[in-house]
Amino acid sequence: MACAMIVICCSCQQGTATKNETDMVADSLVKPRYATGYQVKDSAGVRLVDVGKDYHFALVRQEETEVPSDYVKVVVPIKSTICMTALQLSNFTILDAHDVVKGLTGTKNLYNKDILKRTKDGRIVKIGMEGNFDTEMVLAANPDVIFISPSKRGGYDAIRETGITLVPHLGYQELDPLGQAEWIKFVGMFIGKEKEAYDIFAGIEQRYTSLKLSVDSLKLSVKPTIISGEMHYGNWHAVGGKNYLAQIFRDAGADYLIKDDETGGENMEFEKVYALAAHADYWRILNSYPGDFSYEALKASEPRNELFDAFKEKKVIYCNMKQTPYYEIAPVKPDVLLKDFVAIFHPELVESDYQPTFYQLLK
Repeated sequence: MACAMIVICCSCQQGTATKNETDMVADSLVKPRYATGYQVKDSAGVRLVDVGKDYHFALVRQEETEVPSDYVKVVVPIKSTICMTALQLSNFTILDAHDVVKGLTGTKNLYNKDILKRTKDGRIVKIGMEGNFDTEMVLAANPDVIFISPSKRGGYDAIRETGITLVPHLGYQELDPLGQAEWIKFVGMFIGKEKEAYDIFAGIEQRYTSLKLSVDSLKLSVKPTIISGEMHYGNWHAVGGKNYLAQIFRDAGADYLIKDDETGGENMEFEKVYALAAHADYWRILNSYPGDFSYEALKASEPRNELFDAFKEKKVIYCNMKQTPYYEIAPVKPDVLLKDFVAIFHPELVESDYQPTFYQLLK
């Protein structure tokens, strides 16, 4: 067998292992329980990873290891990669693996000081945005693989011609908050941090599930209602009814008023939103405001905003991406997001001195 496997005793979702840097952990730890975008199986010491329906990777420790003909061989742990999204970057941040990241599409809305420092001193290069990649910068990053985020813009043909293995990261498609966070286990397999990823995710899962059960125990007959988004360029961008954030609202014991089947976001006219959510108890807003956001600023951006009950009652829930590393870490902290919302909807369920990380009531 090309790589040694370690038997790990598991009890429920907890596991312990002693391994050296060249060992893979037991298959049972890396297989996803919530994520639906990838699957893992072992075949004669080769870890086979299926991403979606069309991408198949065989993770091996030695180049000479034979793999199934319909799988792309990847020698792990990889030493360098390029991330295309902040969600992907969050996996490396929580795994303390910034050294592996050698390229990003850009740093707009990034808050992490270590990443910004690495970009400034050249340890991380900027390769341009999707659809307009700088192939020379891609090659300068010298990545073993590139984690991509398939989208309409794409533009991957140019970098595919370099011969570098492209690995889809489909965390953005997950509808379950724990499913999105579980992609840290996916990345962990590629960078040799399977056990670390398992332990981190097990903690996230425990905290999220425990708090959700506390909310469920309230057996609420009437739940606080919430709407999300705000006006931009003539349209209100709202979170879809099946989006992972909408699920967090529900798990926090609130009733999200948009109940369609959209998994991402959607643009709505103000009149439609007002008819739906004029009397919503809460209103969630995420933006990048230069300075301290306020009710005055919210009204200035759209005078009709003052018509909402949540505005009148000062129940706007707010996060400023210029002051918080939201997109670059929140995807792997659904338990923290949940607690922020529970602290607002049902404060009796959290510590009296709880300090929110991302969202709090706008003052």
